[in-house]
Amino acid sequence: MPPIGLTAIQIRQGHPDFLDLPWSLSLAEWEGKCNRLVQVPRGLSRHEVLFVSYGKVIYALKELPPRVGQREYEVLRGLEERELPAVEAVGLVKARTSATLSEGEESSVLITRFLEGSLPYRTLFMNQGLERYRERLLDAMASLLVRLHLGGFYWGDCSLSNTLFRRDAGELQAYAVDAETSELHEHLSDGKRLHDLDIMEENVAGGLADLAAVVELPPSLEVFETGPTIRKRYERLWEEINKEIPIAPNESYRIHERIRALNDLGFSVGEVDLVASGESDHLRMRTIVTDRSYHRHQLHNLLGIVAEEKQATLLLNEIQELKATLARELNRSTPLSTAAFRWLEERFNPTVQKLMPVRGATELSELYCQVLEHKWFLSEREKKDVGLERAIEDYKELRKRQKDVTVASFLPGGPASPSLPRLAQPISATDGIQEAAPAPEAPSGDSPTGGR
Repeated sequence: MPPIGLTAIQIRQGHPDFLDLPWSLSLAEWEGKCNRLVQVPRGLSRHEVLFVSYGKVIYALKELPPRVGQREYEVLRGLEERELPAVEAVGLVKARTSATLSEGEESSVLITRFLEGSLPYRTLFMNQGLERYRERLLDAMASLLVRLHLGGFYWGDCSLSNTLFRRDAGELQAYAVDAETSELHEHLSDGKRLHDLDIMEENVAGGLADLAAVVELPPSLEVFETGPTIRKRYERLWEEINKEIPIAPNESYRIHERIRALNDLGFSVGEVDLVASGESDHLRMRTIVTDRSYHRHQLHNLLGIVAEEKQATLLLNEIQELKATLARELNRSTPLSTAAFRWLEERFNPTVQKLMPVRGATELSELYCQVLEHKWFLSEREKKDVGLERAIEDYKELRKRQKDVTVASFLPGGPASPSLPRLAQPISATDGIQEAAPAPEAPSGDSPTGGR
């Protein structure tokens, strides 16, 4: 009889070795036998999934058949290499457990890094403070599929349950979580792309039907119409970024206009092709889009700040406004890099420093964006600019009054949602929800050495 326990493990550099986990047991038996287990907002899964903490970093563990686990690990690594929105694969474990020993087989456990600040779709519907995000998941899902398909990714099982949503300056960004049935191609054929959309429609209807049995859905998210609506938004976006434009010899300015229009959508343009159109001396312009992180890259290059796309857009808008103000005050042009440094030192850093006592697990860029949004709502209510300092103090008071509201309150089986204070309507990305508390520190000597 072969021994039970760990048989093989591959872990990427910068993460714990995970050797202290009870690999002789199936994940279903870990409760009460592993002191690293933590609870986080989670969706439904056909496989056993647990979460463990090492210091402040949380990892998701999913039990799979060995071949499926290896395949998903490799696909997720490929998505990361192509800079596509998905969870980060950290490692793969193979073990013989008490549950598989009788069959003489191994099980595998895929380890991914938990996407901080993310929420499953069920939480968006079961939390009374997140109503404003529910319709935004339509655009988030459509945008996610466009980005994945542009990158040659065939999902094969696109659904709400296989997606995580991250709040991004009042909007949502979506990330692929499950890649068991997925394929990576150099270029995705139209047949594969359309089949993915068919699967998405069917799975979205099933997910919303299950949810409708638990909570009342808003009229705008009808069970059998939401999937087709996502598809229509996908098709509009796909057509916009893939369309070809005829250009006359004296219309070279249209090349810049086209690139600017795609940048405004958040897409980076990697290449512009000009080919004969068959119409006398006209050319046909085709742009090759690389990713939807244009503003993220621009902000990071300027200041080293890591942010989501919408957050980066909002922060860059503030920097551009400051640039214009400086040019007017100094009566000369001001470089964007100069304005960016002034903005960082005079606005961003002082603001987040004042908010540290109420920050929780919120990322700094999102925290700053929430304050800007709160300032806008307060100003709208009072019909005047209330100023950044007033918005900061008001926002801090709101977060303090919401300190007893936790994500756990909105999980299935959790306590009912309490009545929440509202100082501005609607408030901010934290309206009705407080970030989950950081995971407990790992025992001495067990903390990870790095990580993204």
